[in-house]
Amino acid sequence: MNNSDSIHWTENGRRCHARWRSENGSPPPARIEVVDDRLSAAAALRLANSGTAMLWRGDFHNASQLLKSLATRLDSTPSADFTAYRNLRSRRARILGMLLVELDAGHRLTLRRAPDLTTACREAYGDDTAAAVVSLRELQGVAGASEWRRRGVEVPALQARIHPHYGVFAPVRGEYVDLVARAPLPSDRLAFDIGTGTGVLAAVLARRGVRSIVATDASARALACARSNLGRLGYSDRVELVETDLYPPGRAPLVVCNPPWIPGKPRTTMDFAIYDPGSRMLRAFLDRLGKHLSADGEGWLVISDLAEHLGLRTRRELLSAFDSAGLRVVDRLDTRPRHSRVRDSRDSLHAARAAEVTSLWRLSADR
Repeated sequence: MNNSDSIHWTENGRRCHARWRSENGSPPPARIEVVDDRLSAAAALRLANSGTAMLWRGDFHNASQLLKSLATRLDSTPSADFTAYRNLRSRRARILGMLLVELDAGHRLTLRRAPDLTTACREAYGDDTAAAVVSLRELQGVAGASEWRRRGVEVPALQARIHPHYGVFAPVRGEYVDLVARAPLPSDRLAFDIGTGTGVLAAVLARRGVRSIVATDASARALACARSNLGRLGYSDRVELVETDLYPPGRAPLVVCNPPWIPGKPRTTMDFAIYDPGSRMLRAFLDRLGKHLSADGEGWLVISDLAEHLGLRTRRELLSAFDSAGLRVVDRLDTRPRHSRVRDSRDSLHAARAAEVTSLWRLSADR
């Protein structure tokens, strides 16, 4: 977020301004209209489509209902392919992001029937408590993330819960964690966990008896989340957290990476856990893996073939990337996704999701 951004509007004949807050980096809207409970969903959609944001001054629950009505209208449009699907999702996010609310200093909402979101905002925004205008959709995401953080996500491979922080991808796709939990360990001495996120894979390796783990991430927010989870699980003394892009110095007999699975441009904060522009992280992990593997070591690439079913990458391209990096496939462990969208035939991407396989590729360096 650019802290210098501000937002301007006219209210009751007076020129007003406030700080603009957007964790996704969305620019402040150029036009704002002050609205309240009298605004219909149809009128809100017309305003949003014209590029006019709406600063809400009515009842909080009515604003939430309006946002839900807008989402229903936008979700009724089918998409023919993945590009169309992403474009529709982008339009949906832009329109839903046009309903704004104002936070007082200390993250307080002064709307009627507004919940107390001060703790949720503090978890997401840190110590920065300056008054600001934010989209209601982002605020709902902040509130939802706080609830996930409080309750945690059950991880059967750990027989424990992982507590994701705002902006850190939650390990809701448990099948990829299960692969790491059952693949044969080449060594219990040392492992690198590249792009650790919540720390879930580092925790699984520690639970399996790996004595020393170096877990890396480029995101300070992710590292704080991993530190909290590993401490709660009692693995802090065995896991070193390093802020870096991909690899720490040195070599290890086991290097694990679960990169974003889909080539594409991230458009939101959470997209960075799903989309890998030009397969940059995947290729960098593969190209540098040999330099960080000990003799007879293995690199475990955990990745879905969803991109192949969407026509965004071919199996030949993936295997060619292995060859170009001087890597040999030792073995491959496969699993099917278990999430509910696999069974939802109304989902635009149902065919691809139903065919998806997640694999753990055991790779070694040709010496």
